[in-house]
Parts: sequence; C-alpha cells; structure tokens
Amino acid sequence: MIPNDMTIFVNGVESSSLDQADSLIRAVIISLFTWRRANPDDVTEGAKMGYWGDAAEPPAENDKIGSRLWLLAREKILPSTFNRAREYATEALLWMIADGVATKVTVDAERFNVDGLALIVTIYRVDGSDVVLRFNKAWEIIRAV
Repeated sequence: MIPNDMTIFVNGVESSSLDQADSLIRAVIISLFTWRRANPDDVTEGAKMGYWGDAAEPPAENDKIGSRLWLLAREKILPSTFNRAREYATEALLWMIADGVATKVTVDAERFNVDGLALIVTIYRVDGSDVVLRFNKAWEIIRAV
C-alpha cells in the first residue's frame, strides 16, 4: 500500500498530498505500485502475486494493472536491478500510449542516497505538454519497508 504522505516531485516541485494529485499522477502511482501478476518465466518465491482484478477477463488482450517492480524486493541494488526497474516501470506505463493519454513515456531509474532507488517518469501528453514525476522512495515502496 502506498502511504498517503508519500513525497513525489512533479515537474521539480515537491508534492506530498495524493489527495491533491491530478488523475494522471494517480494513474502513474497505481500503474507503478500495484502488483502486476508475474509472467510465467519470472522467478518468484512462491505465488505469482498480481492485482485481483486481472483474474477477470480483461477488456483487451494483455490489458493488466500494475507493474512487476515487486519482483525486485529481494534484489541487491546493482546496475541490473536499475535496468529491470526501468523495464518494469516502462511496461506498466505503456497503456498510456495505447489509450491515447500520452504520445511517449520515458522512465529512468537511479540510485537515491546510499541504499535507495528513485524512479523518474516523464509523460509526454497528447497536448504537447509533459509531466516529470520523481519517486525518490521507490525502493522503500517496492520493498514495503
């Protein structure tokens, strides 16, 4: 669960109230931090997890909620972990392009402090504007710390 006091940066400005976040920001948070079901070839320790709503037949093939970031919870912070975080976050946000919310989505993953990982998401809206979201405590959320 995402704490209501989670601090994110929107276009470089700190924002700690999800109540005041616009629907695009909420959609990004849900997409990144809801657990998507693991793929058949993903290595897991037990259950494949996943959002319960995906058990119902989705309206479109491969239309799933969430990300596989949770698979990184037991990983060490290595370059390969950053690469997978970037891959999983991008995968979780591709629906925005398919649904016409954005023309492009980019994700970067970088070290935050000594033992953390930050995600930087840029959403290029169809109206030509872009929104940059920075989640400094992504590692804490992924690991449910």
